[in-house]
Amino acid sequence: MTTGVTIHPTAIVDPSAKIGEGVTIGAFSVIKNDTEIGDGTTIASHVVIDPYVTIGANCTIFQYASVGAAPQDLKFHGEKTVLKIGRGTVIREFATINRGTGVGGGITEVGEENYLMAYVHVAHDCKTGKRVILANGSTLAGHIILGDYVTVGGLVAIHQFVRVGNYSYIGGKSAVVKDVPPFVIAAGDRAKLHGLNKVGLERHHFSPEALTALKKVYRIFFRIGLTTNEAVERVKAGVEQLPEVVEFVDFIKSSSRGVTR
Repeated sequence: MTTGVTIHPTAIVDPSAKIGEGVTIGAFSVIKNDTEIGDGTTIASHVVIDPYVTIGANCTIFQYASVGAAPQDLKFHGEKTVLKIGRGTVIREFATINRGTGVGGGITEVGEENYLMAYVHVAHDCKTGKRVILANGSTLAGHIILGDYVTVGGLVAIHQFVRVGNYSYIGGKSAVVKDVPPFVIAAGDRAKLHGLNKVGLERHHFSPEALTALKKVYRIFFRIGLTTNEAVERVKAGVEQLPEVVEFVDFIKSSSRGVTR
């Protein structure tokens, strides 16, 4: 039998739910069928966890969050789809996270140690990496992919199918309609690039060599008027092929929506 579980008498927990050790479920929360809640997770009052949701260990979900509701997509017809939330993630008040759709792969995935602030919305079939921060009121449309250590400012809207690369920062009140490369700052309506995310990269202990190389690559791609193919060749010929450089170039080459500039 699971030990150390605290469930408020007013909470409703479906018998099929798998509740880990040390879980706390607050007043008037509803945990529906076919859910799994990892060890040490705390769910505050008035939270709804819908079917087919898996929540990792040591997460914290604040009051009035809606986790795993059916996707807001006219192509969804009640098929079984899932939501997965990684360990250590914090979901603040009134955040909403939807399950996937059958046509979109069937899964929405929030990575480990994410921090979703109040009124954040994560739509169907999105995927976030580890240590992602979504500030108050930011909105992810469907099928969005956020890399590791991405920070999204308050009241940001990101268009469906957009990708945001690792360690990038999106400024508040931005509208993002094209892919955002890794390691950069993007802001504005419509979002434009504003250089490397130098402060963020330094905080994550990127080497001086990597920062210098990325600065060169950024200039080649976005500041001297070259086509993408010309920039790729210039980088191959003139910049040391550090892992960060390769990641930057590969992200741009693989973009199907086009890249924010």
